[in-house]
Amino acid sequence: MMARLKSWEGLLLATLLVIFTFNAWATPEFLTVGNQINLFQLSIEKIIMALVMTFVIINAEIDLSIGSMMGLAACAFGWMFIQGVPPGLCIVICLAIGLLGGALNGWLITSIGLPSLVVTLGTLIGFRGLARVMVEDRGINDFPDWFDALGQQGLLGPVPFALIAFVVLFVVLYIVLERSSFGRLTYVIGSNKDVAEYAGINTGRHKMVIFMASGLIAAFAGLLFAARVGAVRGDVGNGFELDVITIVLLGGVSIFGGKGTLVGTLLAILIVLNLRNGMGLLDITGHLQTGVIGILLIASVIIPRIRLGRRAEAA
Repeated sequence: MMARLKSWEGLLLATLLVIFTFNAWATPEFLTVGNQINLFQLSIEKIIMALVMTFVIINAEIDLSIGSMMGLAACAFGWMFIQGVPPGLCIVICLAIGLLGGALNGWLITSIGLPSLVVTLGTLIGFRGLARVMVEDRGINDFPDWFDALGQQGLLGPVPFALIAFVVLFVVLYIVLERSSFGRLTYVIGSNKDVAEYAGINTGRHKMVIFMASGLIAAFAGLLFAARVGAVRGDVGNGFELDVITIVLLGGVSIFGGKGTLVGTLLAILIVLNLRNGMGLLDITGHLQTGVIGILLIASVIIPRIRLGRRAEAA
């Protein structure tokens, strides 16, 4: 128990409790049910993508195209809808687009041997370009009422569908990462790919699965965005990948791979959401909010290195 309290997750938990307590003291509206749901709802697409990005980075890779894939899926839904394609079929096709986009990233990385940073930077531009070609500079709205209701109204009491999907996805991915052979291989490959290959592990297939999952979940997030906002444009998800990566790194996932947990990512999600919500209720500008999050990210990189240095000196 003491070891857990002294871990990075323990520090994140203590930070979260301080932020939560301050927000509750500073603004009475903070603890209302509506505000707590709104806290998640406004960033639901980012936090859903942060869950799968945890797998990508633990596997010693990066996916910079995740925000563009989200935008491409949302724009594809809008474009197909105005062409007369049934909404249900639009959803299936958009999810398939996410799988194919992730498979493209995975193939270029595992079969061609290109770095994931280069590949996903290229597909970031490519996916965004396709989204803009589809919708140009116009906005597409007037989606079916049931689709808008799915993103804007409560499904289980006041709790919306997107928040339920986030909880279910977290539980499933936690079990996969912490309680399955796939999760153990994710850590092993991320720690040392060459050793994993010498042990007979098919690292290429493993990475392919992770990138396909990243594309699929990004496309799902794009559909959630379209339902929540009730409209799509070519700039949907622009810059979201940076916020997603920030959350994952703040959660203690090593940018070099092989280290991190979904619990850490969840704590980082809660910290970022509570910080933004609390500052918003105190009328603090968005630019200052971004600066505070940036400082947290820098601290999340520096503090572990300081702790490792002290342990090395003690040894």
